[in-house]
Amino acid sequence: MKIVIPGGSGQLGQILRADFERSKDTVVVLSRNPRAGEVHWDGKTLGPWALEVDGADVVINLAGRTVNCRYTKENLAQMMDSRVHSTRVVGEAIAQSKRPPGLWLQMSTATIYAHRLDAPNDEATGIIGGSEVGVPTYWAVSVQIARAWEAELARAETPQTRKIAMRTAMVMAPGQGGVFQVLYNMTRAGLGGSIGGGRQFVSWIHSIDFCRAVRFAIEKTELTGAVNFTSPNPLPQAAFMRALRSATGVPIGLPASKWMAEIGAFIMRTDTELLLKSRRVIPGRLTQDGFLFEFPDWPGAAAHLVDSSRRK
Repeated sequence: MKIVIPGGSGQLGQILRADFERSKDTVVVLSRNPRAGEVHWDGKTLGPWALEVDGADVVINLAGRTVNCRYTKENLAQMMDSRVHSTRVVGEAIAQSKRPPGLWLQMSTATIYAHRLDAPNDEATGIIGGSEVGVPTYWAVSVQIARAWEAELARAETPQTRKIAMRTAMVMAPGQGGVFQVLYNMTRAGLGGSIGGGRQFVSWIHSIDFCRAVRFAIEKTELTGAVNFTSPNPLPQAAFMRALRSATGVPIGLPASKWMAEIGAFIMRTDTELLLKSRRVIPGRLTQDGFLFEFPDWPGAAAHLVDSSRRK
């Protein structure tokens, strides 16, 4: 297969690239700042890069400004624009292709669902967020961005190309540059305790299962629309960190109140929504279609990730 990955120069794109190349597939990464072997694009306008899409088997669009930042007006605007513009231009490239790809996998986010503790969100019965009571009003902006992202995918006129919106939870992978490394370093420093009480749910997926789920989506030719890419067992943040402490061999993790989380997020130049929003999301469609997770539970996944990190 030929796989084109716009925005594939980050950790997740490189994980996918390595996975496909192990099976001798051809991978083309599109990047705003290309390294050797990558192709330049600006994420907004058609250019020579579009020739890579014509004749490809699969396009996996991962492009978008990182959410690991302060939610300032400027940063939120960049998040919105980078996602919507890149999705639009990928659709334009597919639409003009003489041999359009069979599948367009478009990154989306599990953050589209509502903050809730009472029940999990799957694709059929999940509640889309943005109007929850008792949460910061600016959290709704993240949902607006996710909805605009998916709306642009739906709007694209690509009748010969199957489309999937990948509502992805936090992808846990060993190595620098990812969320797991941040959590692992915090835990080793004795800071891996509960945050804001720890009742909020954490949805996650091991990077191995993420790659396997992508391949599953490629093979399941009837699968279209929104699909949750997340493990079947989200868990409260306090239990999540307890399992990571156990895997790391650190018995104690200092807890942090909401105000302490605010200070910590400011110092780390990130935002508390990433820490305090309850993302209780489950993979209804993947499970119903027969996908079997290699790492369905967090304690086992955490042990594997810690061991992999120590061997790097």
